[in-house]
Amino acid sequence: MPELPREEQLAAAFVDLADTLVQDFGVVGFLYSLAEHCVKLLDVAAAGVLLASADGRLVDAAASDERTRRLVLASVEWDEGPCQDCFRTKEQVPDVPLATQAARTRWPLFAPRAVEAGFTSVVAAPLRLNNQVIGALNLFQDQPGPLDGSHVRLGQALADTATIGVLQQRAVSEQMAVTAQLQTALDSRIIIEQAKGYLANRHDLDVEEAFTLMRRYARDHQTRLTEIARQVLQGTVDAALLTRHDG
Repeated sequence: MPELPREEQLAAAFVDLADTLVQDFGVVGFLYSLAEHCVKLLDVAAAGVLLASADGRLVDAAASDERTRRLVLASVEWDEGPCQDCFRTKEQVPDVPLATQAARTRWPLFAPRAVEAGFTSVVAAPLRLNNQVIGALNLFQDQPGPLDGSHVRLGQALADTATIGVLQQRAVSEQMAVTAQLQTALDSRIIIEQAKGYLANRHDLDVEEAFTLMRRYARDHQTRLTEIARQVLQGTVDAALLTRHDG
């Protein structure tokens, strides 16, 4: 099958990185796609992605090949490298030749290991939306010379699109979690109301007294009120609850 023209490849890449509202979406697989698109569309030998955890630490997320993954993983362990600098400053790390003394001074552990892996230079681009940075993208070259400026800009555009996708998915997931919590609360409320009515009718109480009885029993036995209400409706509740009022 012939390869698509570059313009169509670009369009397909951006569509892929924007399409995160799918049932089987996974962040790691999505970021692997970002790394692969970068290698395919930019003049780079490899790409690696680090993502920020909930407590603000960068963690290994994805890489275009195994040698890059080992390098990126080591950079996390050392807390050193272009992705770390990029994440902290929220700015791109311009093309850095890795064999220079300046690179070794800046990254004493990372730079020699990167050269050893066959890389000549690196650019880092933030995964950024407005002032929020959720990670960074490394772009590695294995040939002399700086990465073309148009490719750097395209790499940043891919990183920006991926950032929007990740944040959009997070927002949807959070909203779904909130919706699920609300539904659970509503379901629990219905069960409690039904149990109150049942208990009140069983013991000739008013509803408020029945509710107080259930709450006191749940507190004394360190059991959730919803669970006590469910037991009342199923007829499996401790007889002590049903006789306490009469006693």
